[in-house]
Formats: sequence, structure tokens, C-alpha cells
Amino acid sequence: MREVEYVSYGCPLEDYQLTRADHRQQKQSEDIRRCVEKQAAEEKAEEQADPVLAAGRRAVVEKVLAMLRSSPTPERDIMRWRVRLYCGHIVETRRHRENGKPTLHGSSSMQCPECGKDPSAIVAFEPIGLAGQPPSPPKPAACPPPKRPTRAELEQHVAALKRENERLRSQVSEG
Repeated sequence: MREVEYVSYGCPLEDYQLTRADHRQQKQSEDIRRCVEKQAAEEKAEEQADPVLAAGRRAVVEKVLAMLRSSPTPERDIMRWRVRLYCGHIVETRRHRENGKPTLHGSSSMQCPECGKDPSAIVAFEPIGLAGQPPSPPKPAACPPPKRPTRAELEQHVAALKRENERLRSQVSEG
């Protein structure tokens, strides 16, 4: 299993003021949901008109579900996340441990288990721990702002990247 750095964004347990980006993300999630529902309705109409097509699709879905059930993801490979949703509720969600954020791979929103809003965009999040482990205690009231690198640190990093770039170029030209 590869090493993953888990990222926090915002402080889910603190007061949170929605940003323009949050509103934009929520609208985008709702637009995607409407498009998916429209496409699903079109496919359902196709299946009602063609029972053979419906039976074939159902067989494929059953086969995929059987494959998924045959090899469930072990609890040790599941990361638990505390998330604040667009609707304001704070809930726990689970993602594969190789995802450094719970918003990757099309998972930027979810149905709120508290109020049912679906979709409700994830606007703040923090890792809790791997499934099967007890939850870590809530963070102190104030989350420290992320540490910004100094100019000297950035210049060192740029210099190191330039050296690495030159090394790789020399390897390519030799080979």
C-alpha cells in the first residue's frame, strides 16, 4: 500500500461561512445530478420499450454487484473522515485509505444523513482515522492556519527541482 498524506480543509467542527466556491460547487453537483437523472430516465424508457435490452443490462449489473460483493474492501483499507456538508451538518464518511481527501474521484458531495439533502457538497473535512480504530478526539477550537513556506524555503525547493531537472535531462541525453 502506498504512503498517503491525508489533507484537512477547513475546520468541520467550527462555525463555517459558505464561500462563493462552495455555492458554485453545490450548483455544479445539483446540475450533475439533474443530468444523471435525465439520462437514467431515458435509459429506463429504452428498457421499457425493449425487454431484451433491460434483461441484458440487469444481468450486467448483477454480475458487477456479485464481483464487488466477492471481494469487499477490508476495514484496514478504509479511512474515516469528518466532513461538513453544504447543508451545515457535520457527519462521518468513509473512503479508501489511498485517497488523501474525501472529495477525490467524484466524491465531492453526498446525501446528508441528517436532513436528506442530496447532493450536499463537502465544504470542509478532516481525517479521523482508519476504520476499526477509535475516533481521534476533536481538534482544539481553533485550527492553526496552514504554514506558508518562507521565500528562502521556496528558493531552496526551486533550486532542488532545477538540479533534478538537469540530472534527468543529462540521463536522457546519455541514453
